Amino acid sequence: MNMLGYPPGVIPKAAPAWTHVEKGTQYARDVLSGAVPAGKWVKLACKRHFDDLERAEGRSNSDPFPYYFDAKAAEKVCNFIELLPHTKGKWAAQRQKLILEPWQCFKTMCIFGWKRVADGLRRFRKAFVLESRKNGKSAWAAGVGLYMFCADNEFGAEIYSGATNEKQAWEVFKPARLMAKNSPALTAYYGVETGKGAGSNLYKIADGAKFETVVGNPGDGASPSCAIVDEYHEHPTDAMVSTFETGMGARDQPLLLIISTAGDNIAGPCYAMQQDVEKMLEGVIPNDELFGIVYAADPDVDWTSELALLQANPNYDISVRAEFLKSMQREAIQSSRKVGAFKTKHLNLWVQARNAYFNIQRWKESQKPTLTLDMFYNQPVKLGLDLASKVDIAAVELLFRLDQCSCDIAKILRDEGYKYARFGRYYLPEKTVSLGENEHYQGWVLDQWITETPGDMIDYVQIRDDILDIREQFQLEECAFDQHQARMMVSELIEKGVPCVEVAPTVLNFSEPMKEIEAQIRSRAIAHNGDPVFTWMLSNVVAQPDKKDNVYPNKDRPENKIDGPVAQIMAMARWMDAEDTRSVYEDRGILMV
Repeated sequence: MNMLGYPPGVIPKAAPAWTHVEKGTQYARDVLSGAVPAGKWVKLACKRHFDDLERAEGRSNSDPFPYYFDAKAAEKVCNFIELLPHTKGKWAAQRQKLILEPWQCFKTMCIFGWKRVADGLRRFRKAFVLESRKNGKSAWAAGVGLYMFCADNEFGAEIYSGATNEKQAWEVFKPARLMAKNSPALTAYYGVETGKGAGSNLYKIADGAKFETVVGNPGDGASPSCAIVDEYHEHPTDAMVSTFETGMGARDQPLLLIISTAGDNIAGPCYAMQQDVEKMLEGVIPNDELFGIVYAADPDVDWTSELALLQANPNYDISVRAEFLKSMQREAIQSSRKVGAFKTKHLNLWVQARNAYFNIQRWKESQKPTLTLDMFYNQPVKLGLDLASKVDIAAVELLFRLDQCSCDIAKILRDEGYKYARFGRYYLPEKTVSLGENEHYQGWVLDQWITETPGDMIDYVQIRDDILDIREQFQLEECAFDQHQARMMVSELIEKGVPCVEVAPTVLNFSEPMKEIEAQIRSRAIAHNGDPVFTWMLSNVVAQPDKKDNVYPNKDRPENKIDGPVAQIMAMARWMDAEDTRSVYEDRGILMV
């Protein structure tokens, strides 16, 4: 396979020396092989690139991949950046040019090399890059900004360096301005002028292009071809990013570049965007126009180790000296009050952030896409019901324990090592689905993963009728519910003869079944059909064990729904209770003495 990814149908007679693309490609290989220490999100970003290259190479009419990798375009940007001079430290004093490290080649080639088959324009419209301090992100971003300003062939380009305050906005713009001033050949070739005065912008008289700083809200008049948002973790809202995005509508291939380190505001937009990037990299919510890479220490890596430093600092002992990082690490080890700052600034870990409880990769590995609910006709099942609110997701979870099933598919799954099979049904009112921020719901409704009910509120009658249908098709042993939200419906179900059991949402009731589900997921023992709604909700579950090692499902932000997993926990609680009350004679029979 052509790992450089030439455009479809193009096979050069003699491959040119794509030096930077080759460096970036080799870096990605080394990350995946373990030769270069890297965290989970970097590995997934590298894997995504190679997976997409394979999809592009295997393009077919039946499964067309709408993107291709243009090595020449990627190389052009890398070459441009390396024509720029350093602006700080000993390298600036020695008048040296920037040199892209392999990891920088990788992110640059991905952002600028991937194109759309339909029109040849760039694929990625938004890039999220999270790096620890002193890893050269500002100088790199300045080079990207200058390329977009000078060489992207965008008439009247508008480049903005945005931040919450003037000092931070200049962290990217100042080196870009100095690079331009110290590159007379570049400014002469592209007609770049530097305004007079310390706070002046860069501009081109020929077409009115400009490169300048923005503080706070940029206003609705801007039409960015490139917007660089620095230290996004300091932004209290997404107002700046949102305004930049809406202003890019008239541009053919704009770029919103967000660079940051981690912080302590897990209720802010930067942490929310990082979660979105992580879900994209895990394949939970696809987003083909978003590039993301997060250089951070893995949570299960000892933060006092050198490996943690290596994972979070790709420029280790290059732009950020190893001895400096080790010194900061030693100080944090010796002083608990310095631990938080060290973890955020040098390990790129969010203070107060809780980690996803379930292993999504293991969950995805246990999927059986051809599995259908019909295969379990007339088999015993326990059902979990989480109604949440009348305007939000309602979830019905069906959990089959395979050793209690006699159907053919249960035997096949047991032989493959599975112990459970689950299916879900989800309900949302039409009004909630139609909200602009709920595009993922709209897609799932079209794909029939979510049932949309008419009006402003969920139709509980439809859910009740669906449960009654489940009783007719399967041996519905129990319906587990939380009476706080389901009292009226449960009363109707009981009247119809459905066995209903309350499972109150307490730590005592939820901890053990939640840990059981986690153990079964790690063992790849729960068969499922790849339901993307449940996978998304499962990835939203966070939990922090208490002093007694009890856990309880939570979410980091309101929009991260977890109703499906909550319903499955209730169903699992009932299976576990049935196991606890099962007579020993049911398992082994009566011993004859």
